[in-house]
Amino acid sequence: MAVATPDSPAGQIAQALVDFSVEGAFPEESVSSLTVDSDALPAAIEALASAKAKLQAEIHTINEETADDVRTWKVNAQLVQDDIILSKALANDILKQSEAPQASGKAIEEAETRAAFLARELDYNTQLRNALKGIKAVNQILDQVEQARDERRILDALHLLERSRKALDAVPVNKSCRAIKLLDIRTFELKSDVYQVFDHVWNTLIHVDIESHRVSISGVKQDEPMSLSDAVVGLKAYNEVDQRATQLWHDIDKAIFAPRLDTKQERLPSIKIDGNSLELEGTSDQSIEAVFQDLEKVFAFLVEKLPPELVETISTVLLPGLIPTMTRTWLDLAVPSSLEGMDRFQTTISTTKGFCTTLKGLGLSHLNELQEWTESAPRVWLSKRREAALDQIRTQLSRGLGASKQVERVEKQVVSKSEGQQLAANGAKVTEDDGGWDAWESDGEQQTGGQQISKPAATTSATELSADAIDDAADAWGWGEEDPEPDKVEEPQQKKQKQEGGEDDDSTEAWGWGDDAQNDDTAPEQTPTAPSASSKPQTRELTFKETYSISSLPQPVLDLISALAEDGAALTQENYADSPVAAAAAGLFSLPTLALAMFRAVAPHYYAPDVGGNMFLYNDATYLSERLAEFAEEWVKRDNISTRAQTLLRLDNDIKSMQSFANRAYSNEMSIQKTVLRDLLGGEQNLIQQDDTESCVSAAVARVRSLAIAWESILSRSAWQQAVGSLVDAVANKIIGDVMDLPGIGQDEAYNIANHIASVTALDDLFLPSRFATAEGRNFEAENEIPTTAQYASSWLRLKYLSEVLQSNLKDVRYLWLESELSLYFSADEVVDLVNLSFEDNPRTREVLREIRARPNPLG
Repeated sequence: MAVATPDSPAGQIAQALVDFSVEGAFPEESVSSLTVDSDALPAAIEALASAKAKLQAEIHTINEETADDVRTWKVNAQLVQDDIILSKALANDILKQSEAPQASGKAIEEAETRAAFLARELDYNTQLRNALKGIKAVNQILDQVEQARDERRILDALHLLERSRKALDAVPVNKSCRAIKLLDIRTFELKSDVYQVFDHVWNTLIHVDIESHRVSISGVKQDEPMSLSDAVVGLKAYNEVDQRATQLWHDIDKAIFAPRLDTKQERLPSIKIDGNSLELEGTSDQSIEAVFQDLEKVFAFLVEKLPPELVETISTVLLPGLIPTMTRTWLDLAVPSSLEGMDRFQTTISTTKGFCTTLKGLGLSHLNELQEWTESAPRVWLSKRREAALDQIRTQLSRGLGASKQVERVEKQVVSKSEGQQLAANGAKVTEDDGGWDAWESDGEQQTGGQQISKPAATTSATELSADAIDDAADAWGWGEEDPEPDKVEEPQQKKQKQEGGEDDDSTEAWGWGDDAQNDDTAPEQTPTAPSASSKPQTRELTFKETYSISSLPQPVLDLISALAEDGAALTQENYADSPVAAAAAGLFSLPTLALAMFRAVAPHYYAPDVGGNMFLYNDATYLSERLAEFAEEWVKRDNISTRAQTLLRLDNDIKSMQSFANRAYSNEMSIQKTVLRDLLGGEQNLIQQDDTESCVSAAVARVRSLAIAWESILSRSAWQQAVGSLVDAVANKIIGDVMDLPGIGQDEAYNIANHIASVTALDDLFLPSRFATAEGRNFEAENEIPTTAQYASSWLRLKYLSEVLQSNLKDVRYLWLESELSLYFSADEVVDLVNLSFEDNPRTREVLREIRARPNPLG
């Protein structure tokens, strides 16, 4: 028998039978149409047997693989069957017990326990069923949210999200449950997705292009299902009304308001409204009226296009920032800094009031600051005037001292003949009346005890004057030569105490009045002052003149004070009665005080860097006080201003403060320079014991000379003499003190000290009368002239006599004390100390010391 192949008819029939038996598949038509003969049956039987064996093998394999599961299933099935049997038994027992009331108490307790258990199980199943229903409901709502999001139905999506949140809170499951957490995460993600869609729709309805300076506001969009009013509802849902409004006004400010209100730009754009858009274009008028017109158009546009909820935020968010900007950049700039332009200022006030009325008509509020500005015109104008005045002072000072100029001080003083001779010898300039001393004397002899002056005199020590100098002075003053020549000049009297009822303590302390000894750093008297006579001599009134230099700064300050006073006076006139700033008259008269206070506050900073700056400050402040005093005196005499204006200007305290300020400037400069000189001379250490004593002395002398040269072109002659004399005196005092502090002085050391003193006393050439005569263009006989250093340096002759003592033997020292003038400058104890320092202790030395002690005042 032939073997059947798969392609043979017998093989095809066998395979068709197997497929039908195993898979239930019917054969193709080509197979089913074959003729079944006896030869096909063995092949079919063999194929079926083979398929059977294969299926048995697979079943066996599956049984082996699932044997454990099957056994477990069987066990569980058995357990279930046992539970069913047990439940039936329990049910039967319960039924029997219900039918048998005589059941025992224990049986009843067991039955109650079983009933409670079943009730709990029933409640649990009920809760589980409700929880599953709630979870399903939340999940279905979130599905609806996704659908609304995709369709851009934002409000529906938000409402559904709110429903889902409530439904999720109502699910009777702990929030830590995994299912609840997953739903919560999905809710948050959907809310974020909806917000993104909402943000896109919002930006479509309200679009601000900052770079193009364009704002577009649409109530609805054709391709968007949400309107602007609906968008506001969405903002409320997200609690973003204020935040979104703030951002909107910020963007509109940068796009529209800031460029339109920028006063730094030369050309400003105008505002154009076209349908739903607002933009900048072209150029606009620079006037405040044009600005307010454009702002009115903008606010009318915003109120018309925006929902009420957003319009309310204009008053609370936009205006509080915009109005201060308007006030600072436009309204304050429109305030005139003088009475000129007052008509224009009044127009600006009216325009501002109209703008406030328009905004109120649009339903806007928070306009208090703008209304206060219009209602406080006097205060606004006065504030602007004050700022302008103070800024003018700062600006002038920041430009530097400028070119200096000489000014002349003229002052009248009653002096005696001897005082006049002394002043003439010092080179003071006077302007005589017609006729000489004798002609003036013929009118009748006048007596005076010497006139008081408002400033302290320079400290004057006894000094010798040449006969030629006094004779020349007497001739220059027109006085006869009948009086004998004085050998010495008397020390000038100290000024009297402060005037009654007036001067404050600061001025008194600044001048040093009432002190027993004059402070060397006190500001000098600017005019020459003469020593007062001890008796009642013939006197006459002379006019003193002297010049000094001031910078370019006092005149602008005086011009400013004058302008402020003139404007204040004008506001008190009837022609300004209806002016909006008429009430500021009194305040305007207070501005000079502020301007002068500003000058005193900042001037030291600008004067100090210049050479001689503090001395310029002293002169400028003095000049200001004098000119202000003249201005105040002339002010009250004017007949073209009102009585109220005359009384409102009060400069007395300012004049005193300015003079006190001048004194402090002088005192501070002298204190600084004396400190520098003291440091050059060894500071707190003994100069004589330094290794470089000679270089220290040379440096100090050079410093004094350099300051003398710098100050000579600034200070008046009298002030210069006192200032330089004070420096020289400081050097002399330092050297004298260091010499007196030495433990001993050898011969060589005494010689060296004398050389150092000689280097210092060379400064006498600064005080030669010929120096000033040459500078003033006067002829002066320079032969045998005597320097006037000692007149301005009280220790100068003391220093010279110290040098004499150091170079003298005991005999010379005895002569200097008993017969010369050493006792005028040193006490007996000081001379005794110097002798002990310089000489050995021997009988001769002790004898000289006994004589010195025996006659402590040899000149009587």
